[in-house]
Amino acid sequence: MDYYTLLGIAKNASQDEIKKAYRKMAALHHPDRGGDTAKFQEMQKAYETLSDPQKKQQYDNPNPFGGQPGAGGFNFGGAPGGFHFHHQGFDINDIFGQMFGQQNPFQQKQPQVFRTQISIPLDESYTGGKQVLKVQTQGGSKIINIDIPKGVKEGDQFRYDNMLDGATLIVEFKLQPHLRFERKGNDLYSNHQISVLDLIAGNKFEFRTISGKIFEVDVKPNTQPYIQLKIAGQGMPILGTDKYGDQIILIKPVIPDKIDQSITESILRSRNS
Repeated sequence: MDYYTLLGIAKNASQDEIKKAYRKMAALHHPDRGGDTAKFQEMQKAYETLSDPQKKQQYDNPNPFGGQPGAGGFNFGGAPGGFHFHHQGFDINDIFGQMFGQQNPFQQKQPQVFRTQISIPLDESYTGGKQVLKVQTQGGSKIINIDIPKGVKEGDQFRYDNMLDGATLIVEFKLQPHLRFERKGNDLYSNHQISVLDLIAGNKFEFRTISGKIFEVDVKPNTQPYIQLKIAGQGMPILGTDKYGDQIILIKPVIPDKIDQSITESILRSRNS
């Protein structure tokens, strides 16, 4: 299915519109909410492609040079090296940008440097991990294992030396939107709905952080709506350190469907006194 149709957006949609559409559709079709796993994965792939300007251009113009698209990417068979990169079903063609430059025969040959982008879930940015890139060259298929730094942020670039027979690979990381958490710097932001009666009288609620830990959050009596509560040290890892950002919870008030008549009468008496 066409990616634009899948997300319900126009072809000239802005990046902000693409992001909002993905969040809306992902919330509707998330497997944890009874959605179809295959369709959810297809939406993730659509968002990763359309949210990346270079991949979006390749998607909109799939055959700009007259070559034949390969499975999951373009195969530049007519160019020197004939590389074809495939990463878990996503295109990684942009790592060839510096591959075909002319070398001065009187200069010492410089190591090749390739570049690519990888999109990872926010949870994987929290835990760190590994990624496998499958590389097809004229000499055969190669497997590259890279480490994902713990705490990597959107737009961070990391250099991996001695890859692809001595070449260097530079990877730029993109973070996929999360249904519950929004990252700002090293802090995570979430919304939590609470009854206006609990804001008045005070109450407690349980909050699950991105690490899976559950904290009891205390809402004091006469708490104002839309206040931000903080759980210190439960945000994202701070890259290169053993420290963490904070978890910020925005309290959003809701009116209960049913309110005891005695409470309503008490409010009226207070208003008239």
